[in-house]
Amino acid sequence: MTVTSEGSAPPQEVLRRADGVELIGEMAGSGYKVPPSLVRRADGQTIQLTPLLYAILREIDGARTADGVAAAVSEATERTVTDDNIRHLVDKQLRPLGLLVLPDGSQPATKKRNPLLGLRFRYAVTEPDRTRRLTDPFRFLFRPWMVVPLLAVFAVVCWWVFFRKGLAHAAYDAFERPGLLILVFVVTILSAGFHEFGHAAAARYGGATPGAMGFGVYLVWPAFYTDVTDTYRLGRRARVRTDLGGLYFNAIVAVAIAGLWWWLRYDALLLVVATQILQMLRQLAPMVRFDGYHVLADLTGVPDLYSRIKPTLLGLLPWRWGDPHARMLKPWARILVTVWVLVVVPMLLSAIAGAILALPRLLGSAWSALGTQRDVLTSSWADGDFIQVVARVLAIVAIVIPVAGVLYMLARFVRQTAQGAWKTTAGKPLMRVLVVLAGAAIASGVAYAWWPGESNYRPIQPWERGTVGDIAYALGMERLGTPPLRSEPTRPIAASRTIAPGQRGVMQVMWDTRTPLPAAGQPRLMVVMIPRILRGGGGPAGVTTVADKGWVFPVDKPLTPGPGDNQALAVNTRNNTVVYEAAFALVWQTDEDYAENINDAEAYASCRNCGAVAVAYQVVFVIDGDDTNDNVATPQNLAGALSYDCINCLTYALAQQLFITVDEPLSPGAMAKIDQVWARVGAFQKQIEAGQVKLDDIQPQLQAYTDEIKAIVEEDQPGTFSTSTVAATTSAPAAPTSSAVPSVSATPVATLTSGVPEPSASAEASPSETAAPSTSAAPTTTADSTSTVVVSDPTATVDPSATAGSPSTGTASSGDTTSGGTASDGGTASSP
Repeated sequence: MTVTSEGSAPPQEVLRRADGVELIGEMAGSGYKVPPSLVRRADGQTIQLTPLLYAILREIDGARTADGVAAAVSEATERTVTDDNIRHLVDKQLRPLGLLVLPDGSQPATKKRNPLLGLRFRYAVTEPDRTRRLTDPFRFLFRPWMVVPLLAVFAVVCWWVFFRKGLAHAAYDAFERPGLLILVFVVTILSAGFHEFGHAAAARYGGATPGAMGFGVYLVWPAFYTDVTDTYRLGRRARVRTDLGGLYFNAIVAVAIAGLWWWLRYDALLLVVATQILQMLRQLAPMVRFDGYHVLADLTGVPDLYSRIKPTLLGLLPWRWGDPHARMLKPWARILVTVWVLVVVPMLLSAIAGAILALPRLLGSAWSALGTQRDVLTSSWADGDFIQVVARVLAIVAIVIPVAGVLYMLARFVRQTAQGAWKTTAGKPLMRVLVVLAGAAIASGVAYAWWPGESNYRPIQPWERGTVGDIAYALGMERLGTPPLRSEPTRPIAASRTIAPGQRGVMQVMWDTRTPLPAAGQPRLMVVMIPRILRGGGGPAGVTTVADKGWVFPVDKPLTPGPGDNQALAVNTRNNTVVYEAAFALVWQTDEDYAENINDAEAYASCRNCGAVAVAYQVVFVIDGDDTNDNVATPQNLAGALSYDCINCLTYALAQQLFITVDEPLSPGAMAKIDQVWARVGAFQKQIEAGQVKLDDIQPQLQAYTDEIKAIVEEDQPGTFSTSTVAATTSAPAAPTSSAVPSVSATPVATLTSGVPEPSASAEASPSETAAPSTSAAPTTTADSTSTVVVSDPTATVDPSATAGSPSTGTASSGDTTSGGTASDGGTASSP
């Protein structure tokens, strides 16, 4: 609309606000140094304006031109504002924000913000007028004489449910009667809607006018919402009351359900109390736009905390300390917002990275769960059990929604990130190339993580936790790349609790999980690992454990090696570390003494996110110069690995022994070659102790040294190994759900026993292969190279994982020499 006057003056435009624009006013209790003023558009978008822009918008009444608005603003703000200033701010600020009509009189095309963590797919159920009528009857609940007793009763209910009554029978009752479970589900949904009544009633109690109520999708779940933008007219206390009003109504529901339980005595109803408390705790999280986020925003006086992430992070840079955008907040508000940003940004990035890395497992678990629910649904439909059918349908919906939500969130994140990066690098070719390369590298990493593999898409197991530490462990534990740590005196971190007759409690046991676990109503015989007990007092209270303060494991401490023996003992009780121990020995002896050399590798761990690696390598030369003296040769090659009270830990033990009998001493040339090989063996030992060698490279390299030594001996004394045979003995990694079932193999002295399983965090255990016993007819020209490896990896369980083995033994008499070896597989189990 334009007006004209006599003369040659050009026509002046009459300024007019867009339809539906509502002036809220200056934000009370603002955390900004200059409090912003708020305006709401017809589409519900709330916009912050500077005091000058708000004054201009306020004076635009649909009848004034730029000159009239300039005069009114100058008078109201007591500063000189010209008509040119008005026209500039209108064209550059107010119209682009969709607050004024266009010069031709048409309504502006507005674009509402679409934040990544915003509510999606909104659908309004009630109009503002209906919202007011529905919530007005609940305003009295916010009067102090109602709030104080209700909160006191709620505290008593929480204490009684969690510390006296308990929820075990409630869960049993709900699952035994699917109708009650459906009732709990329905009441939980209705209480979520009643939660929104709390926000609206609190706003009405404070004097604000609530807007529409409805539902949408937030993150990955359906959610209800209430428009309480009008509370920005109120002070800080009233706004915080509105934010907490929903939680207060959850407490009212919990109290009402407790009263209903008192009348009906259906324990399943107590699950509703638990769901109310869990919902309240979830709503208090200030990371995403739940109630806790709005409480923090209103306490600091910063309406949109997410809009402060970029200026806050940039303001931390030394050369940006004077940036006016970073210094817009009051000092105390700036400190709180900075702390929030430094906490939330890493958590959100970790959540996104975790969602990307865990997506294959999530899809595998969802597919497996859907198959299970489908089978139950089909069976229930055939049996005519329609209550069970409804329960299974709800379970299927509960499985599909989060998976679809995660996929949708990841797609939106990728799309918005790509669009933002492309827009930011417009006109900057070099920056765009770098961004494209970075995107390609990230896409390659994601493709590698999602590539179909042996275990990428396996369902999540009940014993897995899925923490950030578990993800880091899964990515890096195969290499064991943590800085090496030499063994040092252990410290007790896991005390074993004993149970005397007449007592009830929980203990760690070894259990064959191929059979059902015991229950209170179905006890089963089990083997319980307990330390020695000192009796006293004549009753259960007098039971006391006696154990070495430096040894925390439920087995005897390994014996000290004797003369001619070799032992590598790795013990780790420190979190987030890896202990490496390597012991290599070259032993020479004559046939005047018994050859009872023991080569032992043992690894123990009782810690979190840790590892213990023990490698023992021994070469024994026996010079049999007297044919009439047939002494006993019983070399032993032992390896054991134990993970006890351990979470995310791996224990690896490798023992390899070469036993050679020769008729006469080696020549000086052969001895020099042996010394050269052993020098390289010593260097390899130091590399192992420094953590510079992959686990799957250790045994092949030791075998190469063994073959080299045998070649030197064969060259110096031909025929030494002419009767040797080869057999294989392997032991698979221990799984957290398998039982400890040791196996025994017997091989002659002239037999080479080797084989190393691939060390991994596999959750499946394979049985060991056993070679049949045999004998050799040439006791004076035989060699025995035995390799025993044990890996124990109880991933993400606090139950003990034990690997047991029996020593290889043998005797030599009447010209025959035999030896035996063992390889064993251990597992974990737990029982109440």
